Amino acid sequence: MTFGGRQSENAELRQICRETAYDVGERVLRWRRERTSVAAETKSTPTDVVTEADRMAEQLIRERLMTARPEAAWWGEESGRASGTADGDGGAGSGDGLEWVVDPIDGTTNFFYDFPGWAVSIAARRGGESVAAAVHVPTLATTFTAARGDGAHLEDAHGRRELAASNVTELSQALIATGFAYDAGVRAVQGPIVGGLVSRVRDIRRAGAASVDLCAVAAGRVDAYFERDLEAWDLAAGSLIAQEAGAVVHQRPSGTTVAAGRGIAPALEQLLDDLGD
Repeated sequence: MTFGGRQSENAELRQICRETAYDVGERVLRWRRERTSVAAETKSTPTDVVTEADRMAEQLIRERLMTARPEAAWWGEESGRASGTADGDGGAGSGDGLEWVVDPIDGTTNFFYDFPGWAVSIAARRGGESVAAAVHVPTLATTFTAARGDGAHLEDAHGRRELAASNVTELSQALIATGFAYDAGVRAVQGPIVGGLVSRVRDIRRAGAASVDLCAVAAGRVDAYFERDLEAWDLAAGSLIAQEAGAVVHQRPSGTTVAAGRGIAPALEQLLDDLGD
């Protein structure tokens, strides 16, 4: 496939991601609004919850995406990985085959508490690299999309516009987003780092969904974001959207992912070094 053909393919995949994330997200929002409370089970820790809606949303997304591209591999937070017919003998997501990477409800704790800001996150990857993505935030009526080489965009009640990451150059003037792991031991490491950071920057925000934080970097709503031990489904869509908006996205040796406007990325990396990340 030619470069131009690949770009056209990426644009088509972006549209599939967008339509699926939007439609399923709106359905899940209606489901949530019909309930005064939501039952949840725990997964990796007592604070890591999963709801009936997570599983329902993932099944709806999987049926739709696999109908659109039945040859693709699959990687969903709730159901795990499965090889596609285009992957040969290398396993799920191997080679140049298409792979869907999905977080059906990113920010399940927000969803559980009916706190705004959870999202449906969908990415299409080839060779382990995201080439198209959509993150739909139903409670904010906002959809973020990207296709590799074609920029990142936001769609809301005001229409569709291109995104650009922050151009701030002084770390002391930067608004920084972060998140915390479910594991208490990891949080014990994260806490002092955030404590050391807060006096060196404008302020800290913690919204509760990695994909939304990455999109906030893309939109310039925060100047940077960092979080330790994110999974592929946390990163696959939002990281592409941030990169296509001009942000630097990097994983540190500690396992911390950093997404930042180019003007402060080096200084933030150095500060995290100094704080022991």
